[in-house]
Amino acid sequence: MQFPRLFWWLVATLMLLAVIGLFYPQQIPVSLYKLSLITMAGVVGYWLDRSIFPYARPDAFIEHIDPVDDAEACDIDLQGDCKLIPFEVASGDGFVFAMAMLRRAIIVGCAMLAIGLGA
Repeated sequence: MQFPRLFWWLVATLMLLAVIGLFYPQQIPVSLYKLSLITMAGVVGYWLDRSIFPYARPDAFIEHIDPVDDAEACDIDLQGDCKLIPFEVASGDGFVFAMAMLRRAIIVGCAMLAIGLGA
């Protein structure tokens, strides 16, 4: 059985939450409150990016392609299986696509950081 991505990080998080609950049970609501704030900040940062840059969304720079049995169209996972990727960056827009993704990551990260430092 193959576990989903980041499964072991989830296990470690739950174990640490159990340790906090064992030694400091009064901190569980505080931890859940902070987790909800950070999650909410991520969503707000995403929608902030979408509203500020409505015509520069990262998905505007990818196009759907017909899957082919090609080495470039395969994503090799840890088991060695090949999955076909039905999308590719539009020709000539690779740099713009990367900058749009980086811009979105920076805006979402800054929103999460601002809420995390302010809470």
